[in-house]
Amino acid sequence: MLSDFAFHTERRTQAECKALLKARRTQLAGLQQRLQQAGLPVIVLLEGWSAAGKGRTIQSLIRELDPRFFKVISVNSPTDTEKRWPFLKRHFETIPAQGKVLFLDTGWMEETVQAYLRGDLSEEEYQARLESINIFERQLAAGGYLLIKLFLHIDAQSQKERLDNLAADKDTAWRCTEADRRQNRNYQKHLAVFDGYLAATDKPWAPWKIIDSTQAVQANLAAADWLHDQICAALEARPVPVHPSYQWPLAPTLPLAQVDLDKALEEKDYRKQLKKCRKKLAALHNELYRKKVPVVVVYEGWDAAGKGGNIKRLASALDPRGYEVLPIAAPTKDELARHYLWRFWTRLPKTGHIAIFDRSWYGRVMVERLEGFCTTDDWQRAFDEINEFEQELVNSGMVVIKFWVQINKDTQLERFNERQADPAKQWKITEEDWRNRDKWDAYEVAVNEMLQRTSTAFAPWHILESVDKKYARIKAMKIVIEALERALEQPS
Repeated sequence: MLSDFAFHTERRTQAECKALLKARRTQLAGLQQRLQQAGLPVIVLLEGWSAAGKGRTIQSLIRELDPRFFKVISVNSPTDTEKRWPFLKRHFETIPAQGKVLFLDTGWMEETVQAYLRGDLSEEEYQARLESINIFERQLAAGGYLLIKLFLHIDAQSQKERLDNLAADKDTAWRCTEADRRQNRNYQKHLAVFDGYLAATDKPWAPWKIIDSTQAVQANLAAADWLHDQICAALEARPVPVHPSYQWPLAPTLPLAQVDLDKALEEKDYRKQLKKCRKKLAALHNELYRKKVPVVVVYEGWDAAGKGGNIKRLASALDPRGYEVLPIAAPTKDELARHYLWRFWTRLPKTGHIAIFDRSWYGRVMVERLEGFCTTDDWQRAFDEINEFEQELVNSGMVVIKFWVQINKDTQLERFNERQADPAKQWKITEEDWRNRDKWDAYEVAVNEMLQRTSTAFAPWHILESVDKKYARIKAMKIVIEALERALEQPS
């Protein structure tokens, strides 16, 4: 790509370029209203050489745009705090809402390539990072995002001259860093890595546009032309990503109808085991914090199955400064305006901390599927997207533990009636709970498919038999203990 790029071709005069650029900016401003009407979110990623003019190009592109509907972010190297989360978290959490445009002055390419060049990523880790980026971009495109990727290209001599000019002016000298000089001195090495990255991440739904940036006005015009054409094309028909054919390493699961619910604990035995599990979990939580191991615990299950009480007992053993329980309700307006995984990426725990999700991203393949809140293509695609998401978490060093809390219809009815009759518990029962109960059979089909397709070797499902809540609570605590012990035995 870069190696075959020809500089200084098809030159127009400065006056011609300025006139065309002015007209194009006006057209881009007009497109903002269409983006709003279509609910099309746009991410414009500008990458390129140091001193290639990324900031200048963004300034040119936004000249006539309404600032209420776009945002510019200059992405710096991750801070020590940001490094305590998975690589993609800080990029996923900045994605724009429907109808908005986000301009990124460098992004995940710069971060990845520089880490590789510094030796912070091995070849194997670098290839895995490229795969994560391709998954990230494909998920965004499949979720309705338009991703426009520009690479501003200059030759080594032009870069050196620009860096010299920056360094010569006391007001701009700070913009010429030793890292920029190092890049120029090692231009060919960087060129080869840039070239490989662009080739590996150039996809029909997120193609790269290489722009000759040796002449500022012409570069700005080329960027504006590409942005205009990509938005117009997406407003007509967005390119559909090719969904890969996966063979996930699956852990076997029983159909819910075959789960033996005749399991119980005597009160005395329950109290004894609860005390023992709490003591063990408290010690493990301290070790987790010391070794900076993050943990996600997911609870899904039938209404009135006992998720809340189960979570309460688990959390009672933990240091309150190191965990958070996240009850997931219907998405807010702001959350609905973004990719469905956005609200979960933004809630992930940092290293050494535990996040307990009371319901989760699995709503996509259950309630959203059955209530028609997403299309069939959306929830069918979500099985693999969720596996990809969880694999990304596990690959980053996170422990993922998933529970399905199982009861039968008779137990649910009994508990519903108890709640209805108890003034202190009536808030727990709603009309929606009764409606969902009427759809038990349909939900059971959906849950069985969910368990079958997302119980992976790296993030398996665990069924908690919860007709006896005490049994389910102890089982959950023991499973968490075993998972944490395995994770802490791994070399850091």
